[in-house]
Amino acid sequence: MVGAAVVRQLKAAGFTNLLLKSRVDLDLLNQASVNQFFAEYHPEVVVFAAAKVGGIHANNSFPAEFLYQNLVMASNAIQGAWEHGTQRFLFLGSTCIYPRLAPQPIVESSLLTSPLEPTNEAYAIAKIAGLKLCQFYRRQYGVLFHSAMPTNLYGPGDNYHPDNSHVLPALIRRFHEAKESQADTVTIWGSGTPLREFLHVADLAAGILHLLLLPEPPDLVNIGSGEEISIRGVAELIAQVVGFRGTINNDCSMPDGTPRKLSDIRLIKSTGWSPKISLQDGLTAAYQDFLRELASQRLRSV
Repeated sequence: MVGAAVVRQLKAAGFTNLLLKSRVDLDLLNQASVNQFFAEYHPEVVVFAAAKVGGIHANNSFPAEFLYQNLVMASNAIQGAWEHGTQRFLFLGSTCIYPRLAPQPIVESSLLTSPLEPTNEAYAIAKIAGLKLCQFYRRQYGVLFHSAMPTNLYGPGDNYHPDNSHVLPALIRRFHEAKESQADTVTIWGSGTPLREFLHVADLAAGILHLLLLPEPPDLVNIGSGEEISIRGVAELIAQVVGFRGTINNDCSMPDGTPRKLSDIRLIKSTGWSPKISLQDGLTAAYQDFLRELASQRLRSV
C-alpha cells in the first residue's frame, strides 16, 4: 500500500528514474541478496517502506516474526545502502514506537521515555532499532539517513485479511460482508473507547516526497492527520459509508490496545507540509477502492 502510493506520487511529480523491486525480486531478509542489489544498482535515494505489518491480533499472535523480520530487513537495507554509497535513506516506521502512556499529542521526544504497548511491542522495537540505525549512521558517517513515523494508514492496496489486517480495512470488510449478507449486527473488538488517528496513504506519500526535498530533514518526524476519533466512532462512520443499517456490538473480552494515540505533527507542519484528505472523504474513497478490487478479484488479503 505505502510503496505503491509513493510510486504514484513520484511519477506524478515527474520522476522517471525509479528502481522498483518487489519482494519476489528482492528478499530483504537475505543479507547477501540485499548487498548484491546495492552493489549492482547503487541507488542514490532509498525510501524504505518494507515491513511485516498487521493489527492487534497479528502482532499479539506472531511477535517473534514481527520482531525478527522487521529488524533484519531494516538492518540489511541500511547497512547495504551505507556500504554502497546511497546518498539519502528515508526509513518509515510507525507511531506505535512511542510509549503506551506517552503524553498526548505524542511528540518525537517521547521516544523511549516509558514502556511500550505490549500488544505491538515486538514491531515497535524493530522499528525503533531501524530509526536509531539511521540516526547513528547520520551522526557517525555524515550520510543523510532519516526517519518518518506515520500514524495508522489506509487507502488503495490495503490488506483486507479477515484476521490479520489493521482496524480500518478490517472494519470496511466486516461491514461490507454484513451488508451483503443482510446481517443484523456487527461485533467490533474491545470497548470502542480507544482513540486513534488515521491518515490516507496519499497524504503520507505527499509527506514523504516533501521530506525527500528538504535539504536538512529532522532525524525523526511524525506524519499524521493531527485528528483523532474513537474506535466506536470510526466503526459508525464506516457503517455509514458502506450502508450498513444494523447494530454495532462490542466484544469487551478482546484487547483495546493503547488507550489513546495521537501524533503531534507540529514539526513536519513547520517545514511546510500538512494533510489534505479528511477522514470522511478518505473512507468513502477507500470503500470504492475496496469494491473495485473485490470485483476484479485483486483484493489483497494475505
